[in-house]
Amino acid sequence: MERAYSKDLKVGDNVKLAGWVHEIRDFGKLIFLIVRDMHGLVQVTAKTGETDDKIVKEVKDIGKEFVIEVEGKAEKNDRAPNGMEVKPTKITIISESESPLPLESTGKVNSDLDTRLDNRFLDLRRPEVRAIFTIQNQIIRSFRKTLEDKEFIEITPPGVIAASSEGGAELFPIPYYNKEAFLAQSPQIYKQMAVMGGMEKVSMITPVWRAEKSNTVRHLSEARQMDIEMGFATDVEAMDILDDVTFNIFSDVKKTCESQLKLLGTDFKIPKLPLKKITYTDVLKRLEKEGMKIKWGEDLSTPAEKKICELVGWDEPFYITEWPTDIRAFYSMPDEKDPKICRAFDLMFRGVELLSGAQRIHIPELLIKRLKAKGMDPENFKFYIDTFRYGAPPHAGWSIGLERITMLLTARENIREACLFPRDPKRLTP
Repeated sequence: MERAYSKDLKVGDNVKLAGWVHEIRDFGKLIFLIVRDMHGLVQVTAKTGETDDKIVKEVKDIGKEFVIEVEGKAEKNDRAPNGMEVKPTKITIISESESPLPLESTGKVNSDLDTRLDNRFLDLRRPEVRAIFTIQNQIIRSFRKTLEDKEFIEITPPGVIAASSEGGAELFPIPYYNKEAFLAQSPQIYKQMAVMGGMEKVSMITPVWRAEKSNTVRHLSEARQMDIEMGFATDVEAMDILDDVTFNIFSDVKKTCESQLKLLGTDFKIPKLPLKKITYTDVLKRLEKEGMKIKWGEDLSTPAEKKICELVGWDEPFYITEWPTDIRAFYSMPDEKDPKICRAFDLMFRGVELLSGAQRIHIPELLIKRLKAKGMDPENFKFYIDTFRYGAPPHAGWSIGLERITMLLTARENIREACLFPRDPKRLTP
């Protein structure tokens, strides 16, 4: 008999289940085992006088988080998970679990986040935690499917680099033979080079590392980015692609992960297209009316980001455009009419910067000028600058933080909950 999963049970079927014992309810002559597999929960019911005495005895020897195999018949029971239960004819203990458990996997006993992360393998068994990563899986699938349909080529940029790709963030140095090297803080340079190589439209999901000693609920030392870069395109056209990606991610998660969102106690609206745009200058004006004055040319603080989302629409993704050139990455294209602003944008949602993007500089002389203005040595970027000396079209792109969008769509308060095995300044294990 082939193994059946909780989602596939049908009343009247003889089935073979396998999974972990999620919960035990022993009422003496009536025992319920709640068995958990990758798709959900199944109730196994053993009753003295109805179930074989040997099986009843075996059930009483089973503990929480034992791995078991159950053969039996699926019967209707409206009070059980999935509206049915399995009456066992055979139970096999595959693996026992030590007791007491370091973490309550049902979630009925609260544990702080660090305790949960210290015992992440057990924490992942909680249905709420599984729901988070089921949603994250759908985010990835939607991102890939949307860009595949638009003929983007998925690439795998390197994780080891020779110099900073953005200039601002600190880097993790690593030994690389007899040379200085770093873990990549961004795939930026390499995705541009791929476009210059004639691929024109590329996408990727790649890990990045930032050695910023930031212990906020919004930052990780290792994260995953979902990026695109496209040739013969401006910032406006990159935002058009982003509109479709955002819409499809929100729509697909809402459609395919309804039970997970319900379990997490959250929901969101599907955005209307095109997404709203507001300039950086207009943001400052609106904030000033609320008593929050920010000098033009300064970045937005966390409270400012939260406030502008409240003013524009908390559940409504929207762009902030026309940023001051000096506070954006060196490769952001300045506006031809007003070089003090550049063709960069951020997508805001629920009080947080969800992603950033821009049209890039494709003119070598301008790139050198911007590097020097940032206090960076153009010689360290010679291979990158030379990329644009042999026929370089205008191009643009953006980058979504996978953990960040997962955190926002699942309404988690800490980004570490949206990372399978998070890394931050204090955590290197498990």
